[in-house]
Amino acid sequence: MYGSEKVSEDSERTAFRKAEKKYKLYYDSTLKKKKQPKQVDLSEVLDFNSILESWKNSALIPPGIVPLQSDSGHPFFCLENRPGFCFIPGGLSIEEQYLWIKESLISFPQPPNRTNHNAFYGPIHDLFVAAKEKKVLVEESFSNGDPKAWKLVEEQEVSSRGKGCKSISASVLLRKLRWSTLGLQFEWSKRNYDVSLPHNKIPDALCGLAKRLAAPAMPKGEDFKPEAAIVNYFGLGDTLGGHLDDMEKDWSKPIVSMSLGCKAIFLLGGKSREDPPLAMFLRSGDVVLMAGKARECYHGVPRIFTDTENAEILALELQFSKEEDHSFLEYIQTSRININIRQVF
Repeated sequence: MYGSEKVSEDSERTAFRKAEKKYKLYYDSTLKKKKQPKQVDLSEVLDFNSILESWKNSALIPPGIVPLQSDSGHPFFCLENRPGFCFIPGGLSIEEQYLWIKESLISFPQPPNRTNHNAFYGPIHDLFVAAKEKKVLVEESFSNGDPKAWKLVEEQEVSSRGKGCKSISASVLLRKLRWSTLGLQFEWSKRNYDVSLPHNKIPDALCGLAKRLAAPAMPKGEDFKPEAAIVNYFGLGDTLGGHLDDMEKDWSKPIVSMSLGCKAIFLLGGKSREDPPLAMFLRSGDVVLMAGKARECYHGVPRIFTDTENAEILALELQFSKEEDHSFLEYIQTSRININIRQVF
């Protein structure tokens, strides 16, 4: 009886959902003393680092993968069965990774840019610094009937406010940071861009970087115009479910997606969730471009690796080895950041 129910349940899952469950982090319940991740078969995951080395050393390339070079001479790969998809291994230098990790934690969540915390707590200024200084966000009550607001205070001030005071530490909020938006603000509830919302402009340096990286996927003779960006933050066990990025007007222009921090698995499906997705590793510094028909493909992130053996962030750890960078190092050792930049109009 139970076996037949399981078959029925599996038959109702789409191919994309089955792949998500295959690679998702699960713990071995037979080990009671220490939580250990269950082993997962990674033999079918594309490793573009290994493919690049093989191409350099012996010109051998797996079937269906097309090696190319950008105008600057940097190698990248396309997939024959996913037109418009490009993978740029190590597209960001270690210095660029260092810079944009720091910006993603300090500058990008700053108001008027919005984060996932806005809906409940309102805008929070200097969250990363507040976490470093062990500050606490407390709810302020006003006797005149004004709406309640939240305020960052020193840790020792919380006890003086009484037991009824609602509070949450800045360090917990930092760990619960899931997204921030740059440039034109995306309205998640309506799934569109709200040009009326105040926002900070995408930094010129990031615009320049995005234009350079987007070049291999751009229509001939056109330049990429960065107008909006969504920054995603992943911790241990976090995932990004299969979805389409379909809110921009012109799908011929690529989404430029930059990976920072711990290694992840990226799933690239087809136009239907029933199409079996390709799995590939994303390491810090890798860049993915999705333009044209690739914009119609479901994609997601079912797994990040935060253990020392699989995170593959030794170069980043060395880059963040100075004492003043300790807080950034502590964060990125168990996290992944993804900056994806779009031309909206």
